[in-house]
Amino acid sequence: MKTSVVIPCFNEKSTIMEIVEKIKNENNYDKEIIIIDDFSADGTRELLKEKIRNNIEKLILNDKNYGKGYSVREGIKAATGNIILIQDADLEYDPDDYPKLIEPIIKGKADVVYSSRFIGSEGKRVLFFWHRVGNFILTTLSNMFTNLNLTDMESCYKVFKSEVIKSIDLKENKFGFEPEVTAKIAKKKLRIYEVGIKYNGRTYSEGKKITWKDGFEALRCIIIYNLFGK
Repeated sequence: MKTSVVIPCFNEKSTIMEIVEKIKNENNYDKEIIIIDDFSADGTRELLKEKIRNNIEKLILNDKNYGKGYSVREGIKAATGNIILIQDADLEYDPDDYPKLIEPIIKGKADVVYSSRFIGSEGKRVLFFWHRVGNFILTTLSNMFTNLNLTDMESCYKVFKSEVIKSIDLKENKFGFEPEVTAKIAKKKLRIYEVGIKYNGRTYSEGKKITWKDGFEALRCIIIYNLFGK
């Protein structure tokens, strides 16, 4: 089975080459790497075109800054693998976790796999208390609507059977992708697994982008897509 690794990317010049190298070093399965640059302005775009394009299967260059959700949608459209895995362009999430993320799908146990930064024995960098509280609140609210028992709805690593995610009409352009896709897969009554992962979170000075404003946007999406969304 081929795995399509979809990487939305915005202003990640300092990490994009390393994350691509880490993914390519995962040699135990067939994969394609798809990078969607969301109109980066820090030199990432030039680096992708000049040094990385020939080392990956597909490069998509957005004509303006749309957001993570839009970029993920473009990557899903371009993906040809049996499995689609979402990977951030930074180094917070480790591709060494790929085998256990895709295993439940390969073994026929799951249609969707979520990662979790809060379960399992893997190492986690200790960072922001209030981020953890915010994540807990959003995940709990999402679970109340979906009747799922996820521990980390906002985690980056989400893995799907290709036919599952391609059949879902996604609309959110920004970080609302996470609660939107969660609401929509819950309505399809799919088999969902959750896997503990390593996590090396960044501080804002190191490039972290998500803010409290994104938390309010996620709250809006939880309500809209669970109560009114299709």
